[in-house]
Amino acid sequence: MKSVMSEAKWYVVHTQTGVEARVKASLETRAETAGMKHLIHQVLIPTEKVSEVKEGKKRISERKFFPGYILIQMDLTDDSWYLVRNTPGISGFVGSGKTPIPLTEGDVDQIVRQQEEKTSKPKPKVEFTVGESVRVKEGSFANFNGTIDEINPNRGKLRVLVNIFGRSTPVELEYWQVEKI
Repeated sequence: MKSVMSEAKWYVVHTQTGVEARVKASLETRAETAGMKHLIHQVLIPTEKVSEVKEGKKRISERKFFPGYILIQMDLTDDSWYLVRNTPGISGFVGSGKTPIPLTEGDVDQIVRQQEEKTSKPKPKVEFTVGESVRVKEGSFANFNGTIDEINPNRGKLRVLVNIFGRSTPVELEYWQVEKI
């Protein structure tokens, strides 16, 4: 990451959801064309990697953890504000009134750290909670219903209490083997 210059601050910009990458590319191109690359330092779309199983195959994909928002490190001048504000797909800066409010360094550090953690270690796409009812989709206990007793996100496994012959039996399953009821 670039070193932060004294006037350069991070701002949050609201975009149309789903077009964040196109808005980022457009903003970077417009800044270069207008000769303002020195004012727009960095554009960031915070993402995380998620793993999911489809058709029996594990896939890792990226997901934005602030859909509809991008972060811009920039020197705020009338020209840079106008450039960002009039980029197609951008609704405006996040903040009260007409003046954009920059993020604190602590907020930026937390977002960047969160992105680095979530990018290096994919998390399962489906989130479960203890006590939740699930149905087993695959394996020896297919079509049995059970209750989640324990979750191990590091291994991607669950301990599910399945009712077999009138008794609750703990069964260790992978996330992709169960579905929420």
